Amino acid sequence: MKEATARIKINKLLEAAGWRFFPEGNAPANIRLEPSVTIKPADLDALGENFEKAERGFVDFLLLDAKGFPLIVLEAKAEDKNPLVGKEQARKYARSQNCRFVILSSGNLHYFWDLERGNPYVITSFPTPDSVIGYQKVTPKPERLIAEQVGDDYIVLTQRPSYQAEAGWRNNAERPGYIQANKLRFLRPYQLRAIHSLQAAVDAGKDRFLFEMATGTGKTLTAAAVIKLFLRSGNASRVLFLVDRLELEEQARKALVALLSADFQTVIYKENRDDWRRAEIVVTTVQSLLFNNKYQKLFSPTDFDLVISDEAHRSIGGNARAVFDYFIGYKLGLTATPRDYLRRFDNSKPSTRDPREAERRLLLDTYRTFGCENSQPTFRYSLLDGVKDGYLVNPTVVDARTEITTELLSEEGFVVSFKDDTGEDREEAYKQREFEKRFFAEATNQLLCKTFLENALRDPVSGEIGKSIIFAVSQNHAAKLAQILNQMADRMFPGKYQSDFAVQVTSQIPDAQQFTINFSNNNLLGSGNFITAYKTSKARVCVTVGMMTTGYDCTDILNLGLFRPIFSPTDFIQIKGRGTRRHDFLEQVFDESVKAGVQKPSKTAYKLFDFFANCEYFEKEFNYDEVLKLPRPTGKGGEGGDGPVVIGGTYEHLGADILASMRVEQITAEGMKIDRMFFERFEGKVRENEIIAKAVEAGHWDRVIDYVNREVFDKPEEYYTLDKLRKAAAVDRRLTLREILEKVFGLIPRFKSKDELLEEEFAKFVADFKPEEAEAIPAIKTFFKAYVTSDQVRHIIENKDFTVLATHPMFSTRDFKAVPAKYRALVPEYIKDYVSLNQFSA
Repeated sequence: MKEATARIKINKLLEAAGWRFFPEGNAPANIRLEPSVTIKPADLDALGENFEKAERGFVDFLLLDAKGFPLIVLEAKAEDKNPLVGKEQARKYARSQNCRFVILSSGNLHYFWDLERGNPYVITSFPTPDSVIGYQKVTPKPERLIAEQVGDDYIVLTQRPSYQAEAGWRNNAERPGYIQANKLRFLRPYQLRAIHSLQAAVDAGKDRFLFEMATGTGKTLTAAAVIKLFLRSGNASRVLFLVDRLELEEQARKALVALLSADFQTVIYKENRDDWRRAEIVVTTVQSLLFNNKYQKLFSPTDFDLVISDEAHRSIGGNARAVFDYFIGYKLGLTATPRDYLRRFDNSKPSTRDPREAERRLLLDTYRTFGCENSQPTFRYSLLDGVKDGYLVNPTVVDARTEITTELLSEEGFVVSFKDDTGEDREEAYKQREFEKRFFAEATNQLLCKTFLENALRDPVSGEIGKSIIFAVSQNHAAKLAQILNQMADRMFPGKYQSDFAVQVTSQIPDAQQFTINFSNNNLLGSGNFITAYKTSKARVCVTVGMMTTGYDCTDILNLGLFRPIFSPTDFIQIKGRGTRRHDFLEQVFDESVKAGVQKPSKTAYKLFDFFANCEYFEKEFNYDEVLKLPRPTGKGGEGGDGPVVIGGTYEHLGADILASMRVEQITAEGMKIDRMFFERFEGKVRENEIIAKAVEAGHWDRVIDYVNREVFDKPEEYYTLDKLRKAAAVDRRLTLREILEKVFGLIPRFKSKDELLEEEFAKFVADFKPEEAEAIPAIKTFFKAYVTSDQVRHIIENKDFTVLATHPMFSTRDFKAVPAKYRALVPEYIKDYVSLNQFSA
């Protein structure tokens, strides 16, 4: 039965990929159904007596090319068997048929194997005939890739091949100007080491690589060198460059065009356009490919020979992982988030909702995905390495917290709760609306702004406040802060600003994206406000929530303000990275007399104002460079309760800072009526909301989740809540808000059931550990599923109270004994590290 079921599934997968069977009766090869690439049952006799016979239900296929020659051997196994058990049989038969490719399948789990490239890859659908024929044209030549000489001018030789013969280069005095005028990009020593590390990994038989490089160290330039290496050496004919946000798509395309356009064409993938087929480099967002499962409908697993994932742990997280796993071939991940930032997290309790758990699992999964099971990336270059080598600057971290803030984040004080970017509630985070409304009273905002302005680094040329970015709790909070900063700037610098000192830069602001560009180009709301010969932005502070984090380059930033708690190590690293790049301020001065008066023109540091002990959240007993003691809220307040004292006449108490509140809500019968129409009304409401739609398209899930929680949920018209939507969806597991919104906007076709997710997780486990005991796989799977879904089973296994299994209805003593000894420990360890238990809750 299991063999027949496997055959039915394999037949459907083949037909879905465009393969067609010979007519019944084993018709001669010249009688074919369209298209001309066909399938026929393999000649089993050629493999001898040890080969599994067709009459026992094990049916194998030989896939032919357009001329009728063997192209792929498909080795089929029963559903309860690991397809890899047929690996050597398939290899033998493929060689006898002069086939380069093998597919190993049980109907549920599939591997594609290029015998000339190395190991089998897990695939989620079968490749199309055209894509395999195209893939066949690229014959791997790892020895050429390994032997390729990569020097510091590797990219320059593509930008300007004859640069060494040109006068501007040969004249030492003119050389700096020549390099700048032609925008030549020489690889730095550490970037060369990254390339050489990849070549060594290929020499060691690896096909997956991970570069962990600090923000500002040129990951895109390094990736461009890798792309050239693969294309030039003949180990790739087409490269996919994945990003996780819409604005990074065009940014990546421009960078790659500037670096490689002389030799290779770079395009952004757009629907209904075939120009990607004529390009060597295709840039796109994960969201574009996820929409309506476009990656499966329009692409084949063999369409790309190298897949690069920028900010890897973000662009392959959640449902996006399916896109990344779909394509076979070499894989390179780029990340700026060091794994060390999770060292404070205790992973002994896998069911915790601490946000660091999700980050830890995502990072571990990233390392595993790129073949770094020992948690060592292919290449690592940290912020400290960059500072030591003179390429980056370290922040001066300013601890500027009120006692209320410390209590807010302490274990004994306010229990903070927040929603992560999937919409899940997390412990140790705040209820955003209560947090902003109660804690950020006008008085507190004024205190934080005043402290920031009085201690911010000044511009070394003009003496005005150095260019700054402030990160707020929400868009509403950002608007309040911008207003207060503009009022204070008017008093500090009379007549210099007309409410254009601070600018709110959030998704609700028209042209916000252009604001970020203008700020970087030093013309946001004007330029040269203090010195006309000095091109620096009139606006000095951008107040944002999440727009200016990932991929935003502005080298002359001197101050960053964390006006909110940050619970994600990734977000913290990205935000901190906005200030690490070096900068020469004299490049913006066009008057020699002004230049002569600048004493310290180079950026040697920047200030990071930490108002919420964010550094301590990730690193215990963090050694702050500066500690500013802010006043404790004392004295009488206007709304009953104590508040901060008045300072210097610019700050007054306007209300109490309330740390917590409690609301008891009676659920009425009306509130429990959840049905399909309720969900459809929600779909219509969010689809027609332009702000939500644009943020989803851009991949700004943090903004989407924040906006829906603020502006859609808990409103009197419909009173939408996450719990009600979960019930309306009628799925047998816990849906996240992000999943619900992905379904609404067509990024996923449907909600997967609990068992489908379990099957996917177990398939990843099998792909990683490749159990040789094929007959034990069903027992391992039963154990795996029971451990994931049952608190009782986890408790029994962790406490070694195995006698209880004798009467357990879900997982018995017999089930446990059937699991091979090494997997009894391996399965729980794996699940703790890689599987989110929260999604399997009812």
